[in-house]
Amino acid sequence: WGGLTGYIPGLSALGEWDPEWNKYIDFTNNPKTNCPGFFVGLNSFYDLKSLFIVLGGVLAATFVALPIASFGSVFDVGKVVFRSETYNYVGTINRICERAGKARKEGILSLEKDLEDMKNVFFKKGIEIAINTKEVDDVRRMLDTEKKYIENRHIMGQEMFNYMAAYSPAFGMMGTVMGLVVMMSGFGGANVSGVEESTADKFAGLLGGMSMALITTFYGVVFANLVFTPFAGKLKRKSEMEMLHKDVIIEGVLCIKQNEHPILIKEKLSVMVPPDVATELESNTD
Repeated sequence: WGGLTGYIPGLSALGEWDPEWNKYIDFTNNPKTNCPGFFVGLNSFYDLKSLFIVLGGVLAATFVALPIASFGSVFDVGKVVFRSETYNYVGTINRICERAGKARKEGILSLEKDLEDMKNVFFKKGIEIAINTKEVDDVRRMLDTEKKYIENRHIMGQEMFNYMAAYSPAFGMMGTVMGLVVMMSGFGGANVSGVEESTADKFAGLLGGMSMALITTFYGVVFANLVFTPFAGKLKRKSEMEMLHKDVIIEGVLCIKQNEHPILIKEKLSVMVPPDVATELESNTD
């Protein structure tokens, strides 16, 4: 292991391998708790003040830009990104066809007995509206309105992370400018101890401090492109998948309301779903 960095070019940039690799390594400059190790070079990318400037500034700006109610749900919206959600289009279409067959034989009012067994809330609400509403256009309008409200809530969550992605690089640059101002202001004259420093020592201190000031820009770029923007994109994709599933349900409920044949309903809905789902539906029919 001791010669590992000599065989892989560029690996030594992370630090030299320490035979005592199992010793405790933290992200501080304290020699009592830190030792030269494989990942100790990453200490250069850790600065608590810079992290506070970026995250604190982003949260404060987002708090001003959005309503308090939207900002309060940031953690709930964040959980949606990591939550695994799948939509069983085949099962949904099959259940729609079953309800359509029953409605053709016994009338649409017979579906009222099945409401308690329906687990999909949106499908259940659609059947209730179809039973209690006379005109098909009114059923479509009410279901489209319900879907629009759900979609608007999803857009609010996406908008929150898009705001954060836009603010993050700006606050990263602001922290860098703040650090440069502080360093340049102390570049002339004596240091804080009153002892005159040489030009070489001043430049050494300036360059060392500049590397820390640039860390704030690094944090801003990383949070914008590795956290906030991907979160917004993931939420958008999840919303599109859910809206497609709801469109299938809406068309299925309208077909039930119009007393269409289950075979025709399956053919119509198979056009709306992804190709692999349509292939599975066709194989099940065969």
